[in-house]
Amino acid sequence: MSSYEFDLFVIGAGSGGVRAARVTAAMGKKVGIAENLRIGGTCVMRGCVPKKLLVYGSHYGEDIEDAKTLGWSVDPDSARPDWAHLIGLKDKELERLEGVYHRLLDGPGVELIDGTGVLIDAHTVEIGERRVTAETILVATGGWPSLPDIPGIEHAITSNEALDMTELPESMVIVGGGFIAVEFAGIFNAAGVKVTEIIRADNILRGFDEDIRNTLFTEMTGKGIEIKGDSVIERIDPRDEGGYTLTFKDGWTMDTDVVMYATGRKPNTAGIGLEAVGVEMNDKGAIVVDEYSKTNIDSIYAIGDVTDRMNLTPVAIGEAMALVNTLYRDTPTAMNYDFVPSAVFSQPPVGTVGLTESEARKRFGDVDVYVSRFRPMKLTLTPREERSMMKLIVEPKSDRVIGLHMVGVDSPEITQGFAVAMKAGATKAQFDSTVGIHPTSAEEFVTMREKRPD
Repeated sequence: MSSYEFDLFVIGAGSGGVRAARVTAAMGKKVGIAENLRIGGTCVMRGCVPKKLLVYGSHYGEDIEDAKTLGWSVDPDSARPDWAHLIGLKDKELERLEGVYHRLLDGPGVELIDGTGVLIDAHTVEIGERRVTAETILVATGGWPSLPDIPGIEHAITSNEALDMTELPESMVIVGGGFIAVEFAGIFNAAGVKVTEIIRADNILRGFDEDIRNTLFTEMTGKGIEIKGDSVIERIDPRDEGGYTLTFKDGWTMDTDVVMYATGRKPNTAGIGLEAVGVEMNDKGAIVVDEYSKTNIDSIYAIGDVTDRMNLTPVAIGEAMALVNTLYRDTPTAMNYDFVPSAVFSQPPVGTVGLTESEARKRFGDVDVYVSRFRPMKLTLTPREERSMMKLIVEPKSDRVIGLHMVGVDSPEITQGFAVAMKAGATKAQFDSTVGIHPTSAEEFVTMREKRPD
């Protein structure tokens, strides 16, 4: 018999923590989990799910305009979003999902403790006035929005608050060029807000393929989003008549009703006792782990965004399953991060898997590149000029497709299927020999024949 109260105790009930807890408990282990906010974590409660619901809701403005063009008796000029109603629907869905997560924990008998789990030693966690012991402790506390230290930053909101806004402002400044920033820029612009996006660099989506970055920049600005590059806000001052004045480092100013910062997220490691116990962290505050998600302390593990490896919900779930295999199935398993697909739910959306062109050239030298740009058939009967971009990157010696990138209608859905083929090692010849489904956008990936000149 174990001398500990729990075989496994998890700090953080997001997607990764819940998966590890419930699967371990289903194997007959005694498992507890602590959470100080809502069950479901960032993805379900403050990220992927509510954000995509707002993407769907906001995009109906364009759909209504297109419907009139296609012969439907609608009046797009009178169509206005009832944002409070949409937020209410979103909240109702999150309540349903939280109930699902509670049942996932209750079913196998995971004990849920409300509160912040704080490490006391290598086998002890304190939650409020209660102390528990565990043979193994798993930290899965995720990430949290990061804000710069500038005067007036207390007036800014983050993605957390943006998801709960019940009234739409006339104007909004979104600071940041990453996927969260471009997604919210698309949401609020589609809902009728005048959106300005402020970025430090000269382009959005640093780290993505250059053709994705350039294409999405063009499409976003074509939809009316103003993107100001090479710009840094120095201070935020409230205005007597409402809203805020932003002062930039080079001296110019602009006024706006709402300021949202989406300048990155940091590992949620503060205040949970990591330093006192001696858990190693890097200079970004992320927990340092080995390939099996173990920290420098044998009884303490960490998965998900708190480790800052690959910050995607399905990856955190994969890391959780690898951990369960390692600890309780006598099958040491390391998460494989090759060919992990991802999406940006911008408007239009992005789908990507594998290497960018720059990464591919650094790794392999010469690569073959295929690019196609076209107007989606869905839009050909409308005045909308939105265009799609599809790109393949091929390693010529093996003929293997090592990068696939798309901007355009349905790109995340299309990318998911091709990710399976790439994970299996598909070659360009196999892409070429596959019969396309006509007429679809997806068929373009199996009909590209002309290499782009270097």
